Amino acid sequence: MDRRVLRERARERLKGYCAVCPTCAGYACAGKVPGMGGVGTGSAFKANIEALARHRIILRTIHDIKKPETSIKLWGENLSIPVLAAPLTGVSYNMGGKMTETEFIEEIIGGSSQSGTIGMTGDGADPVMYDSGVRAIAANEGKGVAIIKPREQDEIIKRIRHAEAANILAVGMDIDGAGLITMASKGQAVSPKTRNEIKELIAATDLPFVIKGVMTPIEAEIAVECGAAAIVVSNHGGRILDYTPGAADVLPEIASKVKGEIIIFADGGVRAGVDVLKLLALGADVVLVGRPLVVGAFGGGRSGVSFILNSIKDELIQAMLLTETADVKRVSRGILTTAY
Repeated sequence: MDRRVLRERARERLKGYCAVCPTCAGYACAGKVPGMGGVGTGSAFKANIEALARHRIILRTIHDIKKPETSIKLWGENLSIPVLAAPLTGVSYNMGGKMTETEFIEEIIGGSSQSGTIGMTGDGADPVMYDSGVRAIAANEGKGVAIIKPREQDEIIKRIRHAEAANILAVGMDIDGAGLITMASKGQAVSPKTRNEIKELIAATDLPFVIKGVMTPIEAEIAVECGAAAIVVSNHGGRILDYTPGAADVLPEIASKVKGEIIIFADGGVRAGVDVLKLLALGADVVLVGRPLVVGAFGGGRSGVSFILNSIKDELIQAMLLTETADVKRVSRGILTTAY
């Protein structure tokens, strides 16, 4: 597949919503929410990119590593890379509607499967957003994670039951969606959750439960206390609150508190394999990729999604070879510097 053709086709189909910039850094789309940009000034979107960019890679090439190990096991599933598709919804109002919600998520999940990994699916004001994601995962032998908005408790549990019936691998809640105006404007209440409410949701299912949108060590420790299987260190792509720090800024302190007690996912600003390696070095176990896969899906369907993920894998292998990193499960913080 030709990357240039992929990008040009995606640019045409996303016109007015995403410029598919040569460097996706949140400048052309600042304030475009709905759309693909960051909320307000776009500062939080840009912070994800800037936080990663502050970390430089230390080149090491005198060593005996010839074939780095990129695979991991997640809840019993073997994955080719420690990378999942991030939960993405709102095709009609964020991406221009040249694909339906169902078509889009089928390409995301199908392309993830083709590249040897899995994806997360999202939730939104239109029921088709969550339902189509569950169906796409079910069609992929249940290999995926369904993420639910922080709705009223009974509404969340209803969606958990839907995921259970589809034999999905895991479920979760993007608690950082608590202030989404699009949900409230459509009469679907979302709100922050108390510890007891989180405990109730986790106790309501035997599936691994993911809490997405954790940006402080204290809340990471609360997630552990409540029995969550995983957290996602994320500022929701900079799309819910202006001026938040980037995920890579807060990840190390969070990892210092809960690494080994809970699976740590991280997202925000991931554009290439070297970004994946940086987040692993900063304490993540698994990394989520979002916007590049939108370009892949709109530019080439599931083959485009698979192409992007395979490119990230190739870039990750190259970065590992050039940093004396043998295994993605053991990435040293020592490969990074901020001295320059």
